Amino acid sequence: MEGGKGGAEAGPSSGTGSSSNHEEMSEKPSGVCELGREEEEEEEEEDDGVDESKGDESTVSGSFVPGPLVSLKDQIEKDKDDYSLRRWKEKLLGSLESDLNGQMEPEVKFQSIGIISDDFGEINTSLPVNENQSNNFRFTLREGSHYRLKLTFSVLHNIVSGLIYSNTVWKGGVKVDESKGMLGTFAPNPEPYVHTLEEETTPSGVLARGLYSAKFKFEDDDRRCHMELKYTFEIKKR
Repeated sequence: MEGGKGGAEAGPSSGTGSSSNHEEMSEKPSGVCELGREEEEEEEEEDDGVDESKGDESTVSGSFVPGPLVSLKDQIEKDKDDYSLRRWKEKLLGSLESDLNGQMEPEVKFQSIGIISDDFGEINTSLPVNENQSNNFRFTLREGSHYRLKLTFSVLHNIVSGLIYSNTVWKGGVKVDESKGMLGTFAPNPEPYVHTLEEETTPSGVLARGLYSAKFKFEDDDRRCHMELKYTFEIKKR
């Protein structure tokens, strides 16, 4: 609006010892030298293969692919014989007996959205808003004022992973701002979560004043859209 490196070891010096080694090597049969070169070439080829495999691993790790979705009921019952792990899950997930229905998809229900500003304090609007109303979630801010948006939502049925938001703002049909942020990962909980976004500042000047339209969108790692909220707001002269 959701890292040191060790020093490299020093190589052999190029003193008189290296020349004597060269003379001893020249006295050996040529087949031994050739064999040594072949072994060195094979080692270099193996080293190259290792480097390539490392490169492939880094390439794969760069694009994260979420694992298969498992119901919350299966996650809890999977380790029910392990007492310590079961207690850890109970502490993490809380009391969720009523929600262990085997449903795979997590559900995020947004209950309210609020705005906190020094100009007027805090204003909260219940969600979902009535789509038939012309002024869905409308508020007024003065130019150059600081404000924060506050979200209240519940998570049901399963863990929602990587919940993110995007907020797009238009003025007169022209997109003037777009922001994205991470809310986080949330376990199902009978109590709602309250999350306050980072502080923002409204623009100043004659051109900044006027009526704006905007759209909030909330998605998770699996690109499930949990809510789209269209709203309007106005910036007035201070």
